[in-house]
Amino acid sequence: MKKFMNHVDDFLTESLAGFAAAHSDLVVLNTEPVFVRRKVLKPGKVALISGGGSGHEPLHSGFVGYGMLDAACPGQIFTSPTPDQMMAAAKTVDTGAGVLFIVKNYSGDLMNFEMASEMSEVPNAMVLINDDVAVENSSYTTGRRGVAGAVIVEKLVGSMAESGADLEQCKAFGDRINKRTASMGVAFTSCTVPAARTLTFKIGDDEIEVGVGIHGEPGRRRAKFAPADAIAGELLTAIAEDLKPAADAELLVLVNGLGGTPLGELYLLFNSTRTWLEQRGLNIGRVQVGALTTSLEMAGASITLCVLDDEMKRHWDSAVHTPGLRWGV
Repeated sequence: MKKFMNHVDDFLTESLAGFAAAHSDLVVLNTEPVFVRRKVLKPGKVALISGGGSGHEPLHSGFVGYGMLDAACPGQIFTSPTPDQMMAAAKTVDTGAGVLFIVKNYSGDLMNFEMASEMSEVPNAMVLINDDVAVENSSYTTGRRGVAGAVIVEKLVGSMAESGADLEQCKAFGDRINKRTASMGVAFTSCTVPAARTLTFKIGDDEIEVGVGIHGEPGRRRAKFAPADAIAGELLTAIAEDLKPAADAELLVLVNGLGGTPLGELYLLFNSTRTWLEQRGLNIGRVQVGALTTSLEMAGASITLCVLDDEMKRHWDSAVHTPGLRWGV
């Protein structure tokens, strides 16, 4: 195993220190307990908090800032943060309008966020992200997993909160977005958790894992390597069967890298995606391509489709200024 690190036990601490120093104009790092918060809080705005195991950067700390999250709670690599992190973050970033927790559907994340929600003195609500159509249950979840769709929810609800919506409106909007969003991924290689020092799973040089989870959980099937058009077609067929978009629907397309795939390949995968959608008369309204929800150095990608409406398009286009996503400012 070769990684840039000094001591495995200090990996997260030193990574977060570097992140906070690099983006000191946007974020502040709290160390006891650990969370990243927006540097300038907006009085009277619903505060958005997300989090989860580290190793998925820029998710979630990289999306703290104007137009997205007010705080993110990072756990150790692929390990849920703890309720005390979430409660402390909520108390710090609440400016009078309450807190919305945005939670990916993984058992540890959900359990700890629910505990924090129940124990917190800050008024709060929760949006649960379960956009992965690959499998209904896995070793990490009961029900569908939450994956790259979290980025879309955080951006759209972050914009709504910025515009002055209340907690109930933000939760309802987040739930609606989640229902209109579906994702599926594919892995070419495994990844190595620093503390484990060994590959999370083994896969042959001529194999791919179709429907992989962002922690390396198994997907729908182990298959032989195939051209990009065929891979995109399998992922999109499953996604479209789940969403059943109307013929006149506009879609937000997110082609997301899992950490070890070059940007040029992701654009090629988007081209395959674009061709598949156009052949079926489906309209692309917005596009985002890049490594936004990663799995350490795993090679592979996921495709996410979100069925847009005018309100969602407006909030997607609105200004955002975070370490990991920025436009319009």
